[in-house]
Amino acid sequence: MDSAEAAVERLWPGRGAKVTALSGGITNHNFKIELDGAAYVLRMGGAKTDLLGIDRSVEHAASLRAEEIGIGPAVVDFVPSEGWLVARFIAGRPIPPEEMRGPSMLPRVAAALHQLHSAAAIPGRFDAYAVVDTYRTEAEANGVQIPTAFHGAREFAERIRSARGPQALVPCHNDLLNANFLDDGAIRIVDWEYAGMGDRFFDLANFSVNHEFEVEDDRRLLAAYFGAEREGDLASLRLMRFMSDFREAMWGVLQSGISELDFDFNGYAAKHFDRLERTSSEQEFASYLKVAADS
Repeated sequence: MDSAEAAVERLWPGRGAKVTALSGGITNHNFKIELDGAAYVLRMGGAKTDLLGIDRSVEHAASLRAEEIGIGPAVVDFVPSEGWLVARFIAGRPIPPEEMRGPSMLPRVAAALHQLHSAAAIPGRFDAYAVVDTYRTEAEANGVQIPTAFHGAREFAERIRSARGPQALVPCHNDLLNANFLDDGAIRIVDWEYAGMGDRFFDLANFSVNHEFEVEDDRRLLAAYFGAEREGDLASLRLMRFMSDFREAMWGVLQSGISELDFDFNGYAAKHFDRLERTSSEQEFASYLKVAADS
């Protein structure tokens, strides 16, 4: 809290701002700042987050794009030398995971994601296949033993990449956890630190798996997003759910070696390795590979 108060004094000197720590955020620290009848969120980047592929200047640019298209909070200030980002506080409500699949909410979220993926380009690149390799390299450099599950998962990842082939790059969020959505009359998405140009199906799959969607939920998500139902789209989404979990697993592996936070990163990694192994062992997985290759 002391560092946040010092930052606030630099940003708003002598203004007597009220500083309140916000929960959530593993790679950064978030604070609600209240002064002169207005409220803001100050995000302060954590240590060694560059090893996770986080570029605060890209986060800033992506946040500005999100504001521009109406799905993100207004960006107020950015201090590149410190990695501080200030945005307007959104007085919206969290959206419970079970509500996300509901008939009134799912089309709204799908529309917000479609709007993002149709926006003008942003800086940065997010490649799910490259990310897992980068995390492995960085983890090894920091003395972390790579789980044996990595090798089998990497082989499956290559099968997915081969089946799907090159994909168009669009602006993506790449961290669509439930906690990153708010509803204030419009769907708002926060926390753009992993944003970059990437594969829309990674974003859709990341949203799907983080909300524990079943196949039929995914069908409805895709129908709302594309305005049509296509088996190739479903196959791509279901395959990229594997890549979402693979990324999360290796994120946990790397964090176990670099983070100073009191968090069970090994348990987090094991949870995602277990889930991706279940995914790849499902009978439908092979058929999704074939459909994706034929699409």
